[in-house]
Amino acid sequence: MSKTVITSSGNTLTSKFDKRFGRAEFFCLLDEATGQTSFIANEFKDANHGAGTKAAEFMVEQQVNKIISGDFGPKAKELLEKFDVQMVILQEELTIQAIVDRISKK
Repeated sequence: MSKTVITSSGNTLTSKFDKRFGRAEFFCLLDEATGQTSFIANEFKDANHGAGTKAAEFMVEQQVNKIISGDFGPKAKELLEKFDVQMVILQEELTIQAIVDRISKK
């Protein structure tokens, strides 16, 4: 099963893509095999420091294969690379639905 996370500003498919990884409001979890999505609130977004690293550890625990975000801090990037999590950087202003549609068309 391929799990993809998309950083999101809200908890619906019409929410805007959030370019911040560790500080994103929500994580949209997409099961690429079924096309099902679910949203998880980012409990690390208000951390004084280490939000990206904590979010990266959470992604590893969730057995995520790919993360789509606008940027990854150096520590988060290092941790995700260590666990072979693919990082996809997008700089476009899109909705979560638009990104899900792009993935589904592949």
